[in-house]
Amino acid sequence: MPRRGLYPNRDPDQGQLGSGSILMVGVMGVVFLMAMGAMCMATYLTAIHQARVAADLAALSGAVAIQSGADGCSVARRVARENQTTAVSCDQTGDTIDFVISVRVARAVRLEIPGLPTKITALAHAGPTDQ
Repeated sequence: MPRRGLYPNRDPDQGQLGSGSILMVGVMGVVFLMAMGAMCMATYLTAIHQARVAADLAALSGAVAIQSGADGCSVARRVARENQTTAVSCDQTGDTIDFVISVRVARAVRLEIPGLPTKITALAHAGPTDQ
């Protein structure tokens, strides 16, 4: 039986050899890009969580310090620094009995992706509760 087609000396069963390798390279590229995106997202979510926790701890520590007669903002700054954040602002309103302390902290993100922030900020408020 004579062979027909563009390549008469080629075996017709070998026409698809190597196409699976090219397909797998493409699939692995997509998987790699998705994994990198997930890692970037996880890094930012972790930084957000850590900034919020540090702000809460700093505000609560400042409120406890105010109730005991100490300077709440200096305590809040120290607690923020111990939690690898920077206290951006600290405001106290009210007196030593009825007050609210507001602490804003910033945490650096170790990724430098164009268009995304390099610092995450969080704000927390604390004060005495009505009993």
